Amino acid sequence: MNLIFSTIYVCAISLIHLSTDSDFHFEILRDVAAGSYGHADVGEVLTAANSIVPGDFESFYRAFNTLANSVYDVALKIDVKKFPISARDTFFRASTYFRSADFYLHGNQSDPRIYSLWAQQIAAFDSAMALLSIPGKRVNITTPNGFYVPAIWYTPAGPKVRRPTVIIGGGYDGGQEELLPQMGINALERGWNVLTYEGPGQASVVRYQHLGFIFEWEKVVTPVVDYLYALDVVDSSAIALVGLSFGGILAPRASAFERRLAATLALDGLYEFGALFLKQFPDKLVTIFNSGNSIQFDNAVSQAMTSSLVTTEFKWTVDQGMWAFNTTSPFDWMTQLQAYTLVDVVDKIPGPMFVADSATDTFFTGDGAVLASKLGNRSTYYEFDVASGVGHAGVGGYRMQCQVAFDWLQGIFDKC
Repeated sequence: MNLIFSTIYVCAISLIHLSTDSDFHFEILRDVAAGSYGHADVGEVLTAANSIVPGDFESFYRAFNTLANSVYDVALKIDVKKFPISARDTFFRASTYFRSADFYLHGNQSDPRIYSLWAQQIAAFDSAMALLSIPGKRVNITTPNGFYVPAIWYTPAGPKVRRPTVIIGGGYDGGQEELLPQMGINALERGWNVLTYEGPGQASVVRYQHLGFIFEWEKVVTPVVDYLYALDVVDSSAIALVGLSFGGILAPRASAFERRLAATLALDGLYEFGALFLKQFPDKLVTIFNSGNSIQFDNAVSQAMTSSLVTTEFKWTVDQGMWAFNTTSPFDWMTQLQAYTLVDVVDKIPGPMFVADSATDTFFTGDGAVLASKLGNRSTYYEFDVASGVGHAGVGGYRMQCQVAFDWLQGIFDKC
């Protein structure tokens, strides 16, 4: 049985690899990409990466935890009043590295480091955020659905006027702090307000509210839009929603019900996530799942997880999936995933929507094109080619992704 998992993942990205482990390569590149907006330093990341053993989750943790603590200690010693920019940048880098140290730990859901590292990355990020020219502000947005939405509000320097506003949400694994260098800074530079957020299943909500993902993402987004409508610096006719990675299905789903959005951006676009995900599993395992035999499926996955032949991506995907969907059963996790389809709501999505794919995406292959075809003239489709260096969710090419996606959005805002 274990042998069927040995070919589950083939890396297609055309770059110099930062690790012989394809999944580690992507996560290291993710930190390198954060350096595009000053939230990492390439030399620090590559030095840490050199000590990581391919496939060894603990070595990944040790490398980035050591780096994070070293950089954080430097930040604490900087005279904030005399050198605020140096302190800000150093705290931001430390925050990035603490997040990376946490990334592969979710297989043991009771591991206390999942909480301690997150507290450290928040502390570092908040110290940096307080030193922005206009400090960011954390807010908890209440909902009528028994949870609150943790969000961070940013507004650009300049006169207090009503501005276009971009709501940015992540996906399967990232925290909202990562969204600032990913797209937030670029939006602020364009003179737009930015609100990042997390819903059930995402970083702080699953940790502190113990809520796994829900597909009815409008239950998250509509309270966020309500919050923005009450702010006197928000142009309520020019609010856009961005969904990155797994957010590429969550944001379109929300837009089918939340009609106050001027535009939605799905980066990368997804149409039938559950079915697409299941197709990546070996045929024998798919057969077991489709039979409804939860015990056999759970046992097969558990057996595979201990195999020396299983890939890092498979192990992490299962670990992260059960963590983010608040379950300890692979069958339950996979069953929940099957609800993530836009088939029943795609006709309700009003548009306009920007839908992107990456030619080098190692996780989703061309599902954005499917979504765009279903939307027809309600969407604009764009594929980032190999030469662009833009990978999954923009990793490796944040500036290029912002250039293309936000230039399109500017055209929408100009008509509001």
